[in-house]
Amino acid sequence: RIAEMAKVTQLIDNEVFRAYVTYATIILLKMMLMSCITAYYRIRRKAFANPEDVPFGKSENAKKFLRTDTDVERVRRSHLNDLENIVPFLGIGLLYALSGPELSTALLHFRIFAGARILHTIAYLTPLPQPGRGLSWAVGYVVTFSMAYKVLKTALYL
Repeated sequence: RIAEMAKVTQLIDNEVFRAYVTYATIILLKMMLMSCITAYYRIRRKAFANPEDVPFGKSENAKKFLRTDTDVERVRRSHLNDLENIVPFLGIGLLYALSGPELSTALLHFRIFAGARILHTIAYLTPLPQPGRGLSWAVGYVVTFSMAYKVLKTALYL
């Protein structure tokens, strides 16, 4: 049991792992913020998905607020894109952090990914003209693939 505790302590002392935890937390908080932004836009635009979500106008009056709004949908699509990209990063990034990369290389991967996701959200919500959003998505995707390649190379000796 003491040996297991030593392993956990070693993991916490690992600078690459701490860097991963830092940037994973940043992007998870950004993704959680998207839920709040969605709620803000729903209230501001008075566009709700369910009758019980309407804070004003109960019963028959609530039906007129059950509609879609382009701005609400834009925020929702951005949030869905986060789910499609951040979740794989979390798994692959953890494996990558545990594969023993150099700290500087790991920081570069983590920082570029986090920056790309933040820029993607800004580009989606502003909206900025393409190819800004597409490039920020591609950069984050390439970073994730780069880490996955390193994990496979380490694990399978490619």
